[in-house]
Amino acid sequence: MEFEHSPKVRELQQRVAAFMEEHVYPAEERFHEEIQANRKAGNAWVPTRVVEELKSKARAEGLWNLWLPESEYGAGLRNHEYAPLCEIMGRSHIGPEAFNCSAPDTGNMEVLVRYGNEAQKREWLLPLLDGRIRSGFAMTEPAVASSDATNIEARIERDGADYVLNGRKWWTSGAGDPRCKVLIFMGKTDPQGTDRHRQQSMILVPMDAPGITVRRQVPVFGYDDAPHGHSEIDFVDVRVPAANLLLGEGRGFEIAQGRLGPGRIHHCMRLIGAAERALELMCRRAIGRVAFGRRLAEQGVWRERIADARLKIDQARLLVLHAAWKMDVAGNKSAQKEIAMIKVVAPNVACEVIDQAIQLHGGAGVSDDYGLGWLYASARTLRIADGPDEVHRNHIAKFELGRYLTR
Repeated sequence: MEFEHSPKVRELQQRVAAFMEEHVYPAEERFHEEIQANRKAGNAWVPTRVVEELKSKARAEGLWNLWLPESEYGAGLRNHEYAPLCEIMGRSHIGPEAFNCSAPDTGNMEVLVRYGNEAQKREWLLPLLDGRIRSGFAMTEPAVASSDATNIEARIERDGADYVLNGRKWWTSGAGDPRCKVLIFMGKTDPQGTDRHRQQSMILVPMDAPGITVRRQVPVFGYDDAPHGHSEIDFVDVRVPAANLLLGEGRGFEIAQGRLGPGRIHHCMRLIGAAERALELMCRRAIGRVAFGRRLAEQGVWRERIADARLKIDQARLLVLHAAWKMDVAGNKSAQKEIAMIKVVAPNVACEVIDQAIQLHGGAGVSDDYGLGWLYASARTLRIADGPDEVHRNHIAKFELGRYLTR
């Protein structure tokens, strides 16, 4: 593994970082003001003008769809080349969307690139790549432990030229956005099948299909993430053409694994960026605040915590870059252990660093004035999303034990 980024990646790092400094960070306050104004007007679920302006600027500067590897549609960057750019974007909650590099659209576009047919790509992939629409991923269900996806109860049943969908989903991120036009829905086409990992399929569902009811937007520690949202949705006799099925019946788990590998890299690098932002805030606060006659930066306890934060962030970054590199050279399947490792480490490191930043800020840390509450809520959620820590730890242990069981 090379530890130095290529000239192409270094140039993109500089350009993305400069764009963030010039455009994204200054727009954060305006974003919140616009959301609050929409909320007071009676509807927070409206796309913000400020993010649309950022998207136009990023596209004009050629900083668009940087995330998609091995494809005619993206920038041609491999996972380990995109990772440091994703980190920079992750320093701001509005950063990823500005570059059309935000979840769940990146994962859904990757599914369409890998597994979609030409008609599906024309109808859904191209508008997503263009930033004209958004999408959602409907997998998790409130009635079952969805960390074991074989528990999923939603049904996809063939009826002539159509499939009929029934089930309730939640944490369908992005479905609250009025620009969300399509969902990728996971359900069982063969619930009695002997292979539990071949019972599930995935299908494309237009958001305006009859029978879809958005029951509510589920808050994350009180944040509704408008206009993005995390929707709880009922699907009652939702009828979609059979041509909307992805790859074929029984291929749902295969698609999920292909989707979640790169998505986890993206989440983890964004978390590194969030932790870096929190550390920066912590250092600036420590230098600028005096307590008990000394600046916080001169007090041993905070020097130790700042040092620990730097150590943890850099360790996590190297682990994530290694996983991304292994995905590139050996494939997603061969990098399963490394992907599981970063999915445990990165959210925990981010939570620890952000928590210390909150502590150093005192009362200001638990307000919304510095954005630390939102950063913590997002990082803590990712100890559950895309598989909880316990599932990934179990996976890692199986790999380790397997090295000795075969001897």
